[in-house]
Amino acid sequence: MAATGLAAIYRRPNLSRASKAHPVYPYLLCDLAVPRPNQVWATDITYIPVRGGYVYLCAVIDSQSRCVLDWELSNTLEASFCVQAVARAMAVYGVPEIFNIDQGCQFTSGEFTRPLLAAGVKLSMDGKDRRLDNVFVERLWRSLKYEELYLERHEDVVEANRQIGNYLSTGPNQRDRFVWLVSGLFF
Repeated sequence: MAATGLAAIYRRPNLSRASKAHPVYPYLLCDLAVPRPNQVWATDITYIPVRGGYVYLCAVIDSQSRCVLDWELSNTLEASFCVQAVARAMAVYGVPEIFNIDQGCQFTSGEFTRPLLAAGVKLSMDGKDRRLDNVFVERLWRSLKYEELYLERHEDVVEANRQIGNYLSTGPNQRDRFVWLVSGLFF
């Protein structure tokens, strides 16, 4: 199919729509060494197929340890579920120095940026169509989808939440596994 240019015709979720009314912050991670935890956090959203549609998953990871700090599942693309995941991560792990995000409207909204800026966090934004700027979160999505989510179809949000929770649990064995999974740069 790839050789002949054939592809399925269906609507795919587009999660990185920028809002022209929201500010764009500079990319701060170019040639930056990240030697310690809590120096740089990153987040992104992916879609999870369930019967009848999609749900959306936001995860917050530490760029040095590559551990998933917190995550949230939502049936809408409003910024509030991203804000909740970040607030819980900050309550447990403290405040990062830099928070790397893409230019999606959830992450550029005042609802998302105000609490981070008030806490003294520097915001760093990826460039448009630059998935490698947020490579560790993208690797997490690939691992989660291919190792867990694509193996069986989810009937509803509750089942998807349970399965994602099992995969992203933060027990000692899971934490070591994530460092290995997210560190691989294979797509």
